[in-house]
Amino acid sequence: LMVWLRRCTHYLFIVVVAVNSTLLTINAGDYIFYTDWAWTSFTVFSISQTLMLAVGATYYLTFTGVPGTATYYGLIMTVYTWVAKGAWFALGYPYDFIVTPIWLPSAMLLDLAYWATKKNKHSLILFGGVLVGMSLPLFNMVNLITAADPLETAFKYPRPTLPPYMTPIEPQVGKFYNSPVALGAGAGAVLSVTFTALGCKLNTWTYRWMAA
Repeated sequence: LMVWLRRCTHYLFIVVVAVNSTLLTINAGDYIFYTDWAWTSFTVFSISQTLMLAVGATYYLTFTGVPGTATYYGLIMTVYTWVAKGAWFALGYPYDFIVTPIWLPSAMLLDLAYWATKKNKHSLILFGGVLVGMSLPLFNMVNLITAADPLETAFKYPRPTLPPYMTPIEPQVGKFYNSPVALGAGAGAVLSVTFTALGCKLNTWTYRWMAA
């Protein structure tokens, strides 16, 4: 019975975690929609994406104990996001304007850290967390560079339904403008260790709940 319960709970939890992670990060690739605050939102979104990837992938990885499952988790998020971003395409936005956040390389690094340290949880938290936090903004900036120019697209595809509080007043080029990748990676390198630790702790709690 316990084996059956654990297997069912495992699949239930991973679907719930993956779906919710995707829902919470679905707009995190839309830095370009926030034209005036693009790099500021890129920095903030980098941290939010790192959170959802690190927690979910680590939880899944330590649950199964099989290196490779973090990458599988990243793939699930990516596919869900591709499907959801189809809505932008359906609304008439050009294909090269739609950005799907890149999670897979960072998830692969998490798997690599777990495998290389012979499934050491503490090394996974420290090394894996730092690797995810530092790599995710870098990969997403490369991804973002390939997108269509946001200003040009904004004029081609006006949004008449934009609410007043979202209407840009003037271009904001504040302190985040110069190096959004460095800021995102710097914050991510620190915070991801905590995020990864949370993923491990969620795994512990899940097992305790199932064993009760």
